[in-house]
This record gives sequence, C-alpha cells and structure tokens, in this order.
Amino acid sequence: MSAPRWLSPAEQRAWRTQLALHKLLMHRLDRELQAHSLSVNDYEILVNLSESSGRRMRMSDLADATIQSRSRLSHQISRMEAKGLVTREECRDDRRGTFAVLTDEGWDTIQRVAPDHVAGVREHFIDRLTDEQLDALEKAYRPIVEHLKELR
Repeated sequence: MSAPRWLSPAEQRAWRTQLALHKLLMHRLDRELQAHSLSVNDYEILVNLSESSGRRMRMSDLADATIQSRSRLSHQISRMEAKGLVTREECRDDRRGTFAVLTDEGWDTIQRVAPDHVAGVREHFIDRLTDEQLDALEKAYRPIVEHLKELR
C-alpha cells in the first residue's frame, strides 16, 4: 500500500476555500429563494424546464442535468407537483419514460423569481470577481467538471 499524498498547505487552503465558498453561497442563495417558497433545487429544475423545448424534459435527462439520482429527483418533482409548479406526463414513444413538464404556474414563478435570484448571484459571487478572475475560474473548474461527469 502506497503512502497517502497529503495535501500541501497551499492545496489544503485552496480545497477548504472551495468547500466554504460552495457551502456558504448555496446556503445564502437557498435562504433568498425561501422568500419565494423555493429551494435551490426547485429553482434549478424550473430553469432547466423553462429552457427546454416545450418546457418539458424526460425525467432521466432532468436528473442528469441537475446532477441528482432519479429517485431523489422523483421525490423533488412530487413536492413541486404539490405546489402546482410541474406535472408529469407519460412519454408516448416510450411507456417506461416520463416527462417533467413546467406548468403555467411554474412558468410564472420562474419569471417572477429569476430577477431576484440573478441579483443574488451577482451580489454574492459575480460582482466579487473581475472578468479575468471569472474567466480563470471557469477555465480552472471546467476540466474538473468534465472529469467528474465522465465518472457518473
């Protein structure tokens, strides 16, 4: 068994800063969305459906897009159905498949909430960085995201 490759002090600071950023930012954005009776997960689903053709997606594709298990997504969609934001429809081409469909209420909700959410993203993240820092951040994270997507 080989010895562990412990993180250097600089690597440890970078890793812990990334963890803190993610946790704190998601907590803040989630709290702001609660004012609209939504969670970050609800909002992400609404965005994906609102940007899809016919405002609908196969549940399996939506699970992949939101990086959730199919089971977790199914529970999330059930909660959103109870709020009137989405419905489920059977796929005509494939009886095993199901679509998540954005309702008119869901469309109205995303239209109403998006400006506030984007303002929060700007205030807590985008406006804290220069254009050069944003570009460097995207370039640094993209290969990690691609690597992790391949492992799914």
